[in-house]
Amino acid sequence: MALKVGLTYDLRIDRPVQKGEPQDINAEFDFEETVNHIAASIETGGHKVIKIGGVKNLLNMSDGIKNKVDIVFNICEGYVGRNREAQVPVILEMLGVPFVGSDGLTLSLALDKVMTKKVLISCGIPTPKYFVVNSDDSSYNLDHLKFPLIAKLRYEGTSKGITEKSRVENTKELKAQIDYLISNYKQVVLVEEFIRGLEFTVPIIGNEKAEVFPPAQVHIDNNVDLGDQFYTFDFIASDRLGYVYPARIPKKLQEKLCSLALATYKAVDCRDFGRVDFRVDVQGNLYVLEINPLPSLALKDVYKLVADYKRVPYQKIINRILDAGIKRYGMR
Repeated sequence: MALKVGLTYDLRIDRPVQKGEPQDINAEFDFEETVNHIAASIETGGHKVIKIGGVKNLLNMSDGIKNKVDIVFNICEGYVGRNREAQVPVILEMLGVPFVGSDGLTLSLALDKVMTKKVLISCGIPTPKYFVVNSDDSSYNLDHLKFPLIAKLRYEGTSKGITEKSRVENTKELKAQIDYLISNYKQVVLVEEFIRGLEFTVPIIGNEKAEVFPPAQVHIDNNVDLGDQFYTFDFIASDRLGYVYPARIPKKLQEKLCSLALATYKAVDCRDFGRVDFRVDVQGNLYVLEINPLPSLALKDVYKLVADYKRVPYQKIINRILDAGIKRYGMR
């Protein structure tokens, strides 16, 4: 059945870095190449694509959108605040327009790493110990944590705000990094115990019978045993970081990663597709770092590796995600 598929997205060129802003301020937005590839992929499934763009464009066409599209494929990051990823889904939900991907509640919950941790802990899913620092905090209680620690922005993705200095060995380094993040990003800071060891990401597609694909293992400079190394924003534009796919790991570890990934996916009510990131320490203990219900679909990211692994064109993976949403709404 051919459908009219709206496509919501944010482009980096529409949000240029302003003077005085961090260079990664628009890190989560997509390149035009990615949007064009998704649109072309959907059309290979026999559908017509209507490019909508960001939330402001959606608002401008909201009155007649139900006559223009049957369903929306959403990869929009939104603007401002920890609920920004929820903006498009909430508007579509209000208008009664079906959409692919998680709803506003899940997107807001997952973007806020602290709220995600609270849900994971309540479900018995392991995640690194942590505490939160607000702009008016002058002292930190470190009694339940051990150095090294890592300081992150509370509600950001794509390694935004993460540099080589994010991992800290003592209180002095921690305070300097917290001050840097609060000063430059005007945001609450999450501090976690840093997990030395290996890093994995597990992609998932589907709903009631979601398929959990084999884990991808992160390598830096062709080294999978990361130890104290970790994913920073600078690696995104370099050739130093990549994935081994599927990860060459014992079957028992793969099964644990996939099982915990699915439990995490379900814990936050993720829909249609998502990706769960892990660190595994030297003792083999697994820790969920985060779940991304709005993961990158760029050609250099993990879903392209899934297509290569399955020996199918990447367009089929995009259409499989679309079909998950279509089926969920009973449209097929």
